[in-house]
Amino acid sequence: MVADQGGVRVEPTTALPTDAEILAQLDRIRFSTEFDAPDRARKFLAYVIEETVAGRADRIKAYSIATEVFGRDSSFDAQTDPAVRIEAGRIRRALERYYLVSGRNDPIMIRIPKGAYVPTFERRVDTQSAADLGPSVSARSDPSVQHFRRRIWFGIAALALALGGLAASALLRHDVTAESGTNTGRVRPNIPKLVVAPFEDLSGTSQSAMITRGLADEVVSKIARFKEIIVVTRENPDDSSDTDDGPAYALEGRVRIDGERLRLGIRLVLLSDGSVMWTNNYDESLATHKIIELQEKAAAAVATAVAQPYGVVFQANATQFTQSIPDDWEAYACTLAYYGYRSDLNPQTHASVQECLQHATRQFPNYATAWALLSMTYIDELRFRYRLDQSSPVSLERAIEAAVRAVELDPQDVRALQAQMLTLFFRGEVDAALAVGARAFAINPNDTELAGEYGFRLALSGQWRPGCELLSETVARNPGPVGYFEAALAVCAYIRGDYVAAERWAHLADLRANPIYRVILLAILGKLGKSDQAHEEQKWLETNAPGFLENIRKEVALRIRRPEDQQHFIEGLREAGISVPEN
Repeated sequence: MVADQGGVRVEPTTALPTDAEILAQLDRIRFSTEFDAPDRARKFLAYVIEETVAGRADRIKAYSIATEVFGRDSSFDAQTDPAVRIEAGRIRRALERYYLVSGRNDPIMIRIPKGAYVPTFERRVDTQSAADLGPSVSARSDPSVQHFRRRIWFGIAALALALGGLAASALLRHDVTAESGTNTGRVRPNIPKLVVAPFEDLSGTSQSAMITRGLADEVVSKIARFKEIIVVTRENPDDSSDTDDGPAYALEGRVRIDGERLRLGIRLVLLSDGSVMWTNNYDESLATHKIIELQEKAAAAVATAVAQPYGVVFQANATQFTQSIPDDWEAYACTLAYYGYRSDLNPQTHASVQECLQHATRQFPNYATAWALLSMTYIDELRFRYRLDQSSPVSLERAIEAAVRAVELDPQDVRALQAQMLTLFFRGEVDAALAVGARAFAINPNDTELAGEYGFRLALSGQWRPGCELLSETVARNPGPVGYFEAALAVCAYIRGDYVAAERWAHLADLRANPIYRVILLAILGKLGKSDQAHEEQKWLETNAPGFLENIRKEVALRIRRPEDQQHFIEGLREAGISVPEN
């Protein structure tokens, strides 16, 4: 069967996961709060996976696990000591629970078959349509869809420069028109509209009717928390007035109950021509969830997939807008360009996007999201050292002003609160920053862009375990380019002393144009003793960010807050050959 996901026909594939994908999945599991296993079990899982990937699966026996993982001596006898069997059973149960909860849409399945200790790996493939009652798998897990989405991300990253410049030019023309007295008078920019029709009850029972109504209400409530989209409820979504001024979509849901199993089938339809842009299924067990919890969980998954940055509405608009920008949609195009820039954090793209957002805030001074994103471009000048020739306080002051404006305009906009959190953090007011982050996360825990940034602030402030767990969940749930958060997970792995995992995450991130990424990689290579590669990173920094390493202690302290963590990071830089003064 061929599934239609995200406007793309997806052929099933049986391609085996790569070593890098398997190891990334291992880290995703280990960092998750839903992997309910003690440290010894986590080390057990890491050992058997890493041995298998290294081609040494034949060495994986109860004796090797006991001696190399548990620290037992050579007298260990698996026939009389069941410690390894008991731990393996615990891991199997923990993996089963993980994949039922937070790992339900992960691209790689890892199992340890009963009676064996060698793990198996398989790639998830979606071969069902939204109307079927077969297994539900996210489109993110299918390599064909991932390849299609990577083309989108690469296209946006490459075109963000042009898109930002084009939108800025159009906005500049609007500014001139406004000065001449011929402005249209609009005070709010166009942003995408999503019409949510009543969900269809396919089972026709009193229970299914109640659940169906509750699901629709929860979906509307959770999508409405995303400020980069307008959600509308309507009995009949086929209303042409919604398509007069730009892209508008309808979200359709179908609910079916089969015994103790509930399936919510969702599809996103472009109203202008009725084409199906995306479909997915969400399965829940009525036996293990209270009805309200079940509705909230399914609705959260839908809202995250549809409305978050890099969600399916973003993807649809990004694909269209990189070809042409509809009239009067330039300000929204600037937000698309911003997220395009986020995909590779390139300084050149940053400058164009920042200019675009500056024009957007001039034309629409009440556009809170544009102010928030503009604030974060100023923060990026400081934290990524894009403009080494300018004093950092200037960037921070501008970031603070823009963030304050964004929060004043909409105190419930999590992007505005995200900007405020970052300005407070880099101003040194860490407790205040974390308080704002917690407030934003409480407003919309389904916004992975906010969740990941909040998790990183927690980690860098010294709360490494909860912060890194939140980062890991973000990487698993965010459908967009997550290089920034993968680089953050590299820092997490570095701090806990797992330098091999740190290097793996850093290479997955691959933000080659970003100076801070190079510094992170440099410290990791130092700890791994890879002096030749470290020398190459140092040469790049000296050529592309001259003078940056001269004040590296201050740069580290600006980001990593605890002195012991700062010292740990500086050790890696010194071992990489960087001269860092004591004070």
